[in-house]
Amino acid sequence: MSDIETTSPMEEVAASSAPTGPTFADLNLPEPLMKALEAVGYEVPSPIQARTIPLLLENKDVLGQAATGTGKTAAFALPALAKIDINNLAPQVMVLTPTRELAIQVAEAFQKYAAFMPGFHVLPIYGGQAYPLQLRPLRRGVHVIVATPGRLMDHMKRGSITTDSLKTLILDEADEMLNMGFLEDVDWILQHLPEERQMALFSATMPRAIQNIANQHMRSPELIHFQSRATAADTITQRFQIVPHQRKIEALTRLLEVEPFDAMIIFVRTKLATMELAEKLEARGHAAAPLNGDIPQNHREMTIDKLKARKLDILVATDVAARGLDVPHITHVINYDAPNDTEAYVHRIGRTGRAGRKGDAILFITPRERRLLNNIERSTGSRIERLVLPSNAEVNKQRVERFKARITEELTADDNAFYTEIVDEYISEHDTDPKALAAALASMAQGEQPLLLPEKEERGFDESFDKPQNNKAQGDRPHPLERPTEPGMERYRIEVGFKHGASPGSVVGAIANEADINGRDIGRIEIYDFFSTVDLPEGMPREVFNLLTNTRICNQELRLTKVVGGAQHRGGSFGGNGGGGRRGGGGFSGGRRGGFARRRRGGGGGPRRF
Repeated sequence: MSDIETTSPMEEVAASSAPTGPTFADLNLPEPLMKALEAVGYEVPSPIQARTIPLLLENKDVLGQAATGTGKTAAFALPALAKIDINNLAPQVMVLTPTRELAIQVAEAFQKYAAFMPGFHVLPIYGGQAYPLQLRPLRRGVHVIVATPGRLMDHMKRGSITTDSLKTLILDEADEMLNMGFLEDVDWILQHLPEERQMALFSATMPRAIQNIANQHMRSPELIHFQSRATAADTITQRFQIVPHQRKIEALTRLLEVEPFDAMIIFVRTKLATMELAEKLEARGHAAAPLNGDIPQNHREMTIDKLKARKLDILVATDVAARGLDVPHITHVINYDAPNDTEAYVHRIGRTGRAGRKGDAILFITPRERRLLNNIERSTGSRIERLVLPSNAEVNKQRVERFKARITEELTADDNAFYTEIVDEYISEHDTDPKALAAALASMAQGEQPLLLPEKEERGFDESFDKPQNNKAQGDRPHPLERPTEPGMERYRIEVGFKHGASPGSVVGAIANEADINGRDIGRIEIYDFFSTVDLPEGMPREVFNLLTNTRICNQELRLTKVVGGAQHRGGSFGGNGGGGRRGGGGFSGGRRGGFARRRRGGGGGPRRF
């Protein structure tokens, strides 16, 4: 982990500036954690970290209202790790998250902060992953479990996770868990945990249901309230593109061919990545150089001087290495690797668009990082527009123009007399058409590398945007609209998608609330660009269908249609046996509110697939 660099989430200081508030050294963290913080470049704790870490180290319960991007993961992970008994391989810390993506992200953060704690083990647990993949590490022993509520509850019922050694429980993004219908699961888990344990709850909002959890399960919690104040300058145009990791270099190269820029910083996560990407760009003809913490200071100064003197066009840098960098003619910042949080994103793009000048910021995110895009837009209050990468035809047009420009430049040179004589001799000796000779010379100048890309476009980058958020490599598998549903389920299409701001949580919350159905009975959800699909228990009553059709998510009517054999149909069959749900039935049943009622927990349910 030693090659990872990042800034503290709320830090924005020049390299020469001294910290103005408490440092991590003031927070009484153990030496292994301090070494890890030094390795990743953290120096000054964010406000939420400075407030929360001491409280948790004192074993106090904490109720925090904090948006994503304020640095709360480190705020709860560091004090939790400080109290780990490395010799006890039973779970001592549990973190509940609403989604598998966040579970993985938080688990990775724990691993990063525990880099100097030999023998430490953390395990993310979530639905959709095979149980044996989770049972094996559980048998070997783990210190920290990061889980989605449904799967954690299943393990606790099976007895594959014990809580006798639990010291700390953390609920992260509690309001999102509420929106996704996990409240009953969370309540069940809390009721089956040891009474003598510390608890921290973080939520961007504090609805009554979250307050009730705090009142019932927390011991005189300390209240803290922080919201991210990160904002991007109005002079910066922000764009994004979803790019699979293996195609990033192709996307970047294509972008550089047509995007006019003066100077550029490309941000990556690791020191090694700065070297590798700079070499690849140089091999493609760009004047690029790396900048990271391992480069000697005099060499770093020379590199920056070259950038300022316009002898260098592209700087490939880590967050720490670029801290305090101010080069007026930087017109573009490209986030080749997505930042760790919203604050880091704002600090990165702040290298352009300064002093009223115009700037461009481009974000590359992989399909699994879509969540970060929503977090950045929500936290900064700015809209990030979708970037359309240039087509082969656009790239070829630019290449031809540059080639012509090279010809013009050579024609104005003063030292062509020798070559003019050779050309005249060749035409006389071979009676060659001057145009044919010029074409042959142009081909010689171009070399083996073709000037133009193929006319036929390869599979476009934009296709990844039109796939569902949770989609992996599809291969020859059927399109999700045609993929069979689970027994007892029916697929519906709703006319709200990723471009409207929809998320699995908002879909579950709207349907569960409006249809009065348990969130766990909602099946696979797949979010596309302009629509989504959701699997619901069969036998939906007509009145429920009509209600959901007019329900709004992100100010868009759902306009529900049933998917039958890959086609959409308004209406369809209604009523019937009232469901049949998964793993024991349930779903829509006779009773209150128009002929159906929320199915109480029992044998039904099953994991939702996001």
